Amino acid sequence: MLEMKHITKRFPGIVALNDVSLSLKRGEVHALVGENGAGKSTLMKILSGVYQADEGELLIDGKEVHPTRTRESEKLGINIIFQEFSLVPELNAYENIFLGREIRTRFGTLDSRSMRRMAREALDRLDMYFPLDRPVADLTVAEQQSVEIVKATIFKCNFLVLDEPTATLTPREVKKLFEVIERLKALGVGCFFISHHLEEIFEIADTVSVLRDGCHVYTGPVSDCTQDELISKMVGREVTQAFPPKRGAAEKAEPPIMEVRKLRFPGSDEISFEVRRGEILGIAGLVGAKRTESFLALIGRDPSTEKEVLFQGKPIQLRSPHEALSHGIGYLPEDRKRTGLFLPFSIRSNIVVSTVARLTNKFGMVVARQEKALSDRFIQRMRIRTTSDLKTVSELSGGNQQKVIIARWLASNCKLLIFDEPTRGIDVGAKAEIYVMLQELAAQGLGVVVISSDLPEVIGICDRVLVMRYGSIRATLTGADINSEKIMLYASGGENG
Repeated sequence: MLEMKHITKRFPGIVALNDVSLSLKRGEVHALVGENGAGKSTLMKILSGVYQADEGELLIDGKEVHPTRTRESEKLGINIIFQEFSLVPELNAYENIFLGREIRTRFGTLDSRSMRRMAREALDRLDMYFPLDRPVADLTVAEQQSVEIVKATIFKCNFLVLDEPTATLTPREVKKLFEVIERLKALGVGCFFISHHLEEIFEIADTVSVLRDGCHVYTGPVSDCTQDELISKMVGREVTQAFPPKRGAAEKAEPPIMEVRKLRFPGSDEISFEVRRGEILGIAGLVGAKRTESFLALIGRDPSTEKEVLFQGKPIQLRSPHEALSHGIGYLPEDRKRTGLFLPFSIRSNIVVSTVARLTNKFGMVVARQEKALSDRFIQRMRIRTTSDLKTVSELSGGNQQKVIIARWLASNCKLLIFDEPTRGIDVGAKAEIYVMLQELAAQGLGVVVISSDLPEVIGICDRVLVMRYGSIRATLTGADINSEKIMLYASGGENG
């Protein structure tokens, strides 16, 4: 058994963990939930030797251990797979699996044959498959995750931490991952499972613990609580409604802010649709529907073969995201950390980066007073939780990072905002804030587009929904027709699709 007793961890000005005690049995899946900033990642980093606790103790089978590096925790049988994979893209799968732990012949050369054999045995043991000789850069996200799992379990592994393992997986890939976790359980491996998708907790976990504000507030069998009770424990209050009430924008027949009369790109049919002022337009579909690809072609980031767009009643050219922004169209990407934010820079810099020209004097110098005033105004408007606008944006929670991108586009006077997976990787409390914010933006007369693979999200917040399949729009749904049955019917090719 793995035990963490009375763990406390302090950083300058903050107590990240306060007297937290948890345990993990071999062959158990123990879910760990909480809002962003609750202390989950800090606790797991202490477990894996990245951080050291200021107080408390870590025990394995009753014996106290003190890992001070990741490699030391691995030798103790504790492995962690972070959401951001630690793989070398240029190396192939088996080279990544044995990186830093290479097997050598008696002559000191790499024993590739033995490494391949051991990797295949590990794959067979877990009933997994991926090409061992292919560079991991050419593997799918699910295959890269499989490489990480084999890497973590091929040697001694009694306890495994899975940090947001399903965040970028399709439903089919999630099902396969859960089958692997069940096999790990059968082999006696205990798993800490961290996820914001609470429905997954009830499907895969035996036990669930809740952290809130660095404190341990609950541990119990999954069967003893409901999803609503978990949410209440996570946020410290009862959450009675996951989505704010709809405003009925679909029935008000507001004029369109954007009309896409023709859009074609490689692999698509002709796409035509409109976005109305004051509405939230949802874009739904299964993997391969080309939802994201359609809008990247629309804003000019990706090539299109045909495009005719009217914005606020006038024909416009959209040859690049910069040109789209100049017309008042902002795109919030799916991967906000990689393509939406400048992580090493401050909140202020991330908010004003697209409006610098308006903040410079006649000598071409940025007027710091105006820059700060603009930053402060949108921090307040977006309710971004921070002690200073000079704080590095990488220090913020996922929900607050998303608000920073929204603030940037609003500061740029955008009239249409396109959100690609707006709540991916965001905790329950922050999701509710984002949903309210989307409603507020629509109420102010903006056009809002939400591309989402989260079906309850699409149903809960959208006034109209376009259902896509293989690069074409198969249905436009409104009112009571926005339900899971209708969306899945058209997304999977039903109704003459």
